[in-house]
Amino acid sequence: MFQNSVVEVELNNLLPASTAIPEKVHHAIRWSIFAGGKRFRPALVIATGETFGAPIEALIKTACAFEMIHTYSLIHDDLPSMDDDDLRRGRPTCHIRFGEATAILAGDALQTLAFRTIAEDEQLEIATRIALISELARAAGTPEGMVAGQGLDMEAEARAVNARELEEIHRRKTGALIVAATRSGAIIGRATDAELKAVTDYASHLGLLFQITDDLLDVTASAEDLGKTPGKDVESRKATYPALYGIEETREAAAKAHRTACESLDRIDRPTTVLREIADFILNRTG
Repeated sequence: MFQNSVVEVELNNLLPASTAIPEKVHHAIRWSIFAGGKRFRPALVIATGETFGAPIEALIKTACAFEMIHTYSLIHDDLPSMDDDDLRRGRPTCHIRFGEATAILAGDALQTLAFRTIAEDEQLEIATRIALISELARAAGTPEGMVAGQGLDMEAEARAVNARELEEIHRRKTGALIVAATRSGAIIGRATDAELKAVTDYASHLGLLFQITDDLLDVTASAEDLGKTPGKDVESRKATYPALYGIEETREAAAKAHRTACESLDRIDRPTTVLREIADFILNRTG
């Protein structure tokens, strides 16, 4: 379903070789990218684009760009000055393996390479490339994107947050990139305004579902299942759904987000089976 193989091949083609100078930085980039992630955001680009009839050739580079941005964010989030994690995708985090300075540079490189990848994609019209760059930049940065969400998340460690604040953190930190990936596939597929609104609503609820299940897994899954250190949210006093609502109510919130996401797809007269399967996967994931 996630078409990992085609994404892996294209990422390998797009990234500099580990032997390119400076070797340590490029080795760190490849260490982080090819650490075995699920490629969820690329899957959304591809699944949504194919829903609207776009060929894989027009989608693949944008899909890879989203994985580059996601991986850059993980590298930086794991740093001691941020979440201070030693384990990611089942092995040492980038800064543990290569040092903090190299990890920062690897993240910086991936971020800029993501925008270059879209800008130079000759499969797409220039106007489409500009639209996609705007989507990605808005989702990755501030004031409504991933960077803003991470900032709010760190600020929330020092105080209690209410339900509205918690949802706002999640929608920016995790949801914004998921929404942008989904919208980007639809944009490449030339979705109508009404269709774009429907998939945006789907992705908004899907992003919330993803973070709710992530919060749940942090308190219910093992390190082996997660591929990262469990219990970090509790240890860092992070704002999470289980901390605010408890386990059972959090599971109910996940089911509601899943249901609402799928209902949004009812407004699209296209084959949406794969998009529904992605929602099912996120609801039931174990790692």
